[in-house]
Amino acid sequence: MRELFSGRAKPIPSPNILPSPNIWHWPDVYEVENRAQDVDGAVWAAMRAAVDWTDRDVVDIGCGAGFHLPEFARDARRVVGVEPHPPLVKLARDRTRASVLIDVVEGSAESTGIDESSVDLVHARTAYFFGKGCGAGIREAMRILRPGGALMIVDLDVSASPYGDWMRADLPKYDAAAVESFFAAQGFSLARVDTRWEFATRDDLRRVLGIEFTEKTSERAFAQVSGLAFPVRYRVHVRLKPRSLEII
Repeated sequence: MRELFSGRAKPIPSPNILPSPNIWHWPDVYEVENRAQDVDGAVWAAMRAAVDWTDRDVVDIGCGAGFHLPEFARDARRVVGVEPHPPLVKLARDRTRASVLIDVVEGSAESTGIDESSVDLVHARTAYFFGKGCGAGIREAMRILRPGGALMIVDLDVSASPYGDWMRADLPKYDAAAVESFFAAQGFSLARVDTRWEFATRDDLRRVLGIEFTEKTSERAFAQVSGLAFPVRYRVHVRLKPRSLEII
């Protein structure tokens, strides 16, 4: 994205990047998961109700293989996907090669390489699960946002069944209330969004559960889903950058 990258800002490799436990190792299965998630578009509707990115500049942090970039590009002026894992950077570039509106760069949430005050929306989906500890990414988002721009973080509501039950079984120390308190203290609003995941086959369902959970939990989850679909609740956190020149 030429108008967002002047060459002054350079992404700095971060030693603190945690490998994704799913898409880094099973990108093909994660593609199946992406297609199954939120088949009714409830998260997109909630996002659009919170922030209008029509004719604006959007950055998708942790864009993975670029699944969400074309949807943003339907209305945005320009879209940049930022991804730290080189194989996924390649997949995202291959996916979006035909679009003149989309660029994909290798970078991290803490160091995007994007110029200060140059974008209107920074989006991160299921990339900030754990709240405390992602402060550097929040500060970077505030740096690159224009005054009045928005940082939107979409994650899973682990307090809701059944997905939250399965996740808590594997992560018993995860504290959903503490995560929400962290984001509230950082000035984020919160909206809960009920969605439906639906798979084409039971085999697809089993494969996706297998990359999201331990073997014991994934088999229990598979047995609890009688058909091809189950409900999943998300949280949409939004923080606006003040319209004054001061960065808070």
